[in-house]
Amino acid sequence: MTSFTTTALDPQRVQRRTVLILSLAQLLSGMGSGASLSVGSLLAVQLSGSNAWAGSVTTTMTLATAVAAMPLAGLAERRGRRVGLVTGVLSGMLGAVLVIAATVSALFPVLLAGAALLGLGTAANLQARFAAVDLAEPEHRGRSLSIVVWAVTAGAVAGPNLIRPGAAVGEALGLPAIAGPFIFSVAGLALAALLLLIGLRPDPLLHAVAIRQAHAGSSDAPILPGPRRRSLRRGLAAIRSSPGAGLALLGIVTAHACMAAVMSMTPLHLQLLSEGPLTADGTGHTHMASTDVFVLIGFTISLHIAGMYALSPVMGWLTDRAGRTLTMILGHGLILAAACCAGFGAAHSALVTTGLVLLGLGWSAATISGSTLLAESVGADHRVLVQGVSDTLMSAAGAVGAGTSGLVMSWIGYQGLNMFALAIAALVVAVVWVYTAPVERPVGPSATG
Repeated sequence: MTSFTTTALDPQRVQRRTVLILSLAQLLSGMGSGASLSVGSLLAVQLSGSNAWAGSVTTTMTLATAVAAMPLAGLAERRGRRVGLVTGVLSGMLGAVLVIAATVSALFPVLLAGAALLGLGTAANLQARFAAVDLAEPEHRGRSLSIVVWAVTAGAVAGPNLIRPGAAVGEALGLPAIAGPFIFSVAGLALAALLLLIGLRPDPLLHAVAIRQAHAGSSDAPILPGPRRRSLRRGLAAIRSSPGAGLALLGIVTAHACMAAVMSMTPLHLQLLSEGPLTADGTGHTHMASTDVFVLIGFTISLHIAGMYALSPVMGWLTDRAGRTLTMILGHGLILAAACCAGFGAAHSALVTTGLVLLGLGWSAATISGSTLLAESVGADHRVLVQGVSDTLMSAAGAVGAGTSGLVMSWIGYQGLNMFALAIAALVVAVVWVYTAPVERPVGPSATG
């Protein structure tokens, strides 16, 4: 039976507490993904002995995120957000421990196992943004979601720059220097899991369901449905029945694929750029990057991640004020501009860095607006599963983008890779623009209705 204590709590007070707890947890857990981006490819090459495996850590993480999204969504549907998030974050912590063990044992399979578990942590981070809108008022959904996305900024931006301090910590503990950044990951993920376990009470999803049941006069009904079969099929069916959900999914998935493809090849491109002449601009002139290419790569990726997260509240505000689909058009427009900048400026490290910042901003606008539109475009009974489908397809698209980007770059170069991203972004802008009028809804149904 739904208790009086649960339903008597002020939903907006619970919402404010939920956003605060989720934001703090995102800040702490963000170091895990940042560390993986900074040294994951280096570890893969070191332990495998081949440059061909450089992208294996990122690809493994992304695939694991895609595979884990639906089970975590199903767990949240049955047990609430808190259980799903804590399970994912603790799995990520174990993954960071395995990565450290891989550096000590020099076992490449252990590294991949750790990367897979880190992918579960990433899946939990993605799910957290949807937890922020379980109790949000319709006019504040974009803002609530964007605050949680924004909170990951500090950890994610710090991650790529933890190589040197992490090396010092690792050596002080008798570990290989390259394991150092993952020590910070273990600590951050452990604290995030503890914070979610203690602080996410009442559970926002359980509380939202309890309120709906109280309003419907069905307080004797179970809080959440039991396990159901074919969760993926039910989620896809709900998306097909909603034009808004389909449009949201298109914007989210394509933005993530473009971002993953270009970002994953940028470190290699910058390294090649620093080694000698690059004639992508047709001049044959030599354009040298920073003398310390690893510092340049870390700086570029940090700025890119800052673009992804730092202005999230602005993107959330635009989503609430200008509308979901118009903000999505802005996001893909920024991705288009990023591809032009990094592609046509491929011979200049400054233009490549600028392009990566624009790419991050475009991803932010498209993901926040798309996630908000998705959350309000389906009924409450299917919302969690649809969100799981979104995360699965988003991560799968990222894996495909990152996994094929090397082949595309070897075929037509970094400039050509960006032209592919440009074409995809332009197509999405056209599609969303055509469907904006019939789909756009500045204010959706109540989060608790």
